[in-house]
Amino acid sequence: MRIIKGLIIAFSMYSRIPMPHFKWDEDDMRYMLCFFPWVGAVIGALVWAWKLLCDMRGVNLLCYTLIGMAVPVMITGGMHIDGYMDTMDAFRSYRPAEKKLEIMKDPHIGAFAVIMLALYGSIYAGAYSAISDNKLVGIYAVSFVLARSLSGIAVVTFKPAKAEGMLFECAGSSHKRAVLCSLIIQALACTGIMIWLDPMAGITAVCVSLLSIFWYHHNCYKNIGGITGDTAGYFVLMCEEAVLVALMIINIWES
Repeated sequence: MRIIKGLIIAFSMYSRIPMPHFKWDEDDMRYMLCFFPWVGAVIGALVWAWKLLCDMRGVNLLCYTLIGMAVPVMITGGMHIDGYMDTMDAFRSYRPAEKKLEIMKDPHIGAFAVIMLALYGSIYAGAYSAISDNKLVGIYAVSFVLARSLSGIAVVTFKPAKAEGMLFECAGSSHKRAVLCSLIIQALACTGIMIWLDPMAGITAVCVSLLSIFWYHHNCYKNIGGITGDTAGYFVLMCEEAVLVALMIINIWES
């Protein structure tokens, strides 16, 4: 029963997909992170289905791109975007670590958040519209699962920047060994699927994802001494876009 509750909590926290309501307790959250990548699986399935529908119906490129970009936001409710914007405001402030953590808690949007989100969206739109090969789109769809698997691994292994907040609570209440094993298995499964779809592109996508999490570790420890819930959202977006850009380069090279 705890496993099922963990699944429901994961989708309730990390998506806007309707789930049954019940009172959560700490034991119910022990396996919740195991199912975080499953939200990515839903997003990936919809992205893939949208590509197939557009191919069958001859949907124009602008419509394909904009709705494809909207799919992750519609499923997650934009929670990772919120974390990305808070992180950009903090990291780009060049203040001491304590002040950066305060900036992350501030509900107001700063100029750096808007600027960096506009830059992110521009790169995302350009890369997304340039990928035409169905195998590459399939790899990108799987990257939604891989990014969340790596993010979950970071939550249970990286040092929290502060002893409070959602990330600290999730890490503290998790059955770390079981969660870590589950997330590693899911990450390896994603790796296998990506390489099976296209060996060169798959290996490239996996390497870019691993480089992203190493950069994430370095950047967070350098700026705030650890990770937070906001930086977890920042990582998911950065990992997804890094894979997308790498696939765009491969698509252009092979065209």
